[in-house]
Amino acid sequence: VMESTVVSTSSLPPDEFDRNVPRICGVCGDKATGFHFNAMTCEGCKGFFRRSMKRKASFTCPFNGSCTITKDNRRHCQACRLKRCVDIGMMKEFILTDEEVQRKKDLIQRRKDEEAQREAEREARRPRLTDEQSQVIATLVEAHHKTYDDSYSDFRMFRPPVREGPVTRSASRAASLHSLSDASSDSFSHSPESLDNKMNFNNLLMMYHEQGSSPESSEEEASSFSMLPHLADLVSYSIQKVIGFAKMIPGFRELTAEDQIALLKSSAIEVIMLRSNQSFNLEDMSWSCGGPDFKYGISDVTKAGHTLELLEPLVKFQVGLKKLNLREEEHVLLMAICLLSPDRPGVQDHARVEALQDRLSETLQAYIRLHHPGGRLLYAKMIQKLADLRSLNEEHSKQYRSLSFQPEHSMQLTPLVLEVFGSEVS
Repeated sequence: VMESTVVSTSSLPPDEFDRNVPRICGVCGDKATGFHFNAMTCEGCKGFFRRSMKRKASFTCPFNGSCTITKDNRRHCQACRLKRCVDIGMMKEFILTDEEVQRKKDLIQRRKDEEAQREAEREARRPRLTDEQSQVIATLVEAHHKTYDDSYSDFRMFRPPVREGPVTRSASRAASLHSLSDASSDSFSHSPESLDNKMNFNNLLMMYHEQGSSPESSEEEASSFSMLPHLADLVSYSIQKVIGFAKMIPGFRELTAEDQIALLKSSAIEVIMLRSNQSFNLEDMSWSCGGPDFKYGISDVTKAGHTLELLEPLVKFQVGLKKLNLREEEHVLLMAICLLSPDRPGVQDHARVEALQDRLSETLQAYIRLHHPGGRLLYAKMIQKLADLRSLNEEHSKQYRSLSFQPEHSMQLTPLVLEVFGSEVS
């Protein structure tokens, strides 16, 4: 029964052989490795047939020439084993000469070498980070972790937030702006649905302008700045953390003290705005920094003296940045690129600062190529955020000057805030 089964399977052409059926050597019944010399055989019978044909061996069966060949006894009778090879269709014409075997080996090796070369070329084209770039990223991530406490435990040391007090015109506008978020970021969309069916952000601002933008009475305004002490402490604390982060940016401490100060003074508020995106919540357009006391809505910031001319673009900026879904590595690189801008006022060694920024920009682009295949626009969108920050910086400076010119307000600020935002870098 075994012999008839073996003969029938080995007679099938290779392309018709069922790959799900166990392969059995047609000579001895051992596990077959494929078609050899026109028949399905194991490696042992393949080698036996080749050697016998090349030596032109002549074997004689010591019995009557009808031995049953099995895996265990196949070496006992070479004559019947060879006869079995021929019976299942093995042909000496399929045996290659030594020269042909060598040519075949050479061809196989050449194909392997060519494939290895192609793989090496593919590997060379594959995006990757240099060791230096990987080290820069690791250093910046570590710097951020050391200077950003996401438990916000230090906030308890600030002067306490005070939210009660009369509702001023700017605070009520901010409350309307807050409710406009409608628990989503759709209010910042410019889709037809948003324009037609919702109270649009711009429409709301137009209403404010129509109501008049004259300042509130000084008495009302003075009593409304209940959040100024707390937020002044928060900003002062954030400036310290930005300074700590800057000192760990590779190359920053090699700059002159004057250039370090110039860069920090002019970029501090922008880096703070970038940092704060980590705590920004798209659902309700607030900054959540721990417990309910340290959850800041737009109305809270108006109670520190800022108006919607700053807050409208700030919230739009935070929403847009959040929607980019940046990885932590991209976020810290963006902060470092922002800080090392050679065109800041007061910078003397433009070339040196630019070289540091270029190295960071190249690292960011390499990282994006590696982790965002097809995301070519992401880098451009991130750089656009830096342009948005410049506009926010200008508006912040204008509103800060207006605030600091009033002694009853400036006395609430910290010396660090007064130093960083109070004097223009010449």
